[in-house]
Amino acid sequence: MMRTAILLLSLLALPATAQDRPAIETTITGQLDAFIARDVEQAFQFASPMIQRLFNSPRNFGHMVEFGYPMVWDNSDRRFLGLSPKADRWVQRVMVTDTRGAIHILEYYMIETEDGWRIDGVDLVPSPAPSV
Repeated sequence: MMRTAILLLSLLALPATAQDRPAIETTITGQLDAFIARDVEQAFQFASPMIQRLFNSPRNFGHMVEFGYPMVWDNSDRRFLGLSPKADRWVQRVMVTDTRGAIHILEYYMIETEDGWRIDGVDLVPSPAPSV
């Protein structure tokens, strides 16, 4: 009972709600579209201040995405899955299809800033091992 109360209080402390989902999706879509257009300046604007400091320039950021996340750099389709709290951020799962037709699941870590929702990191969810 006490654990449930603590969990509920921690969820109430987080700023995102179901009404924030469209804004979170708009941020991620904006960055994915910017990568398709090869507009790394625009894509960089959707990154959190921490990510911007880490990469220091849109060029460095674009280089990292092009070679570290080719499915994001060359995405052809996306589908938004679940949104859930994780520590002090929200995690938006996104199914991305690359230009070869391969499907990838990504977790976008989202934070709310004075300028709106920003992407604070992305993890590729490993594919499950094929069963025999």
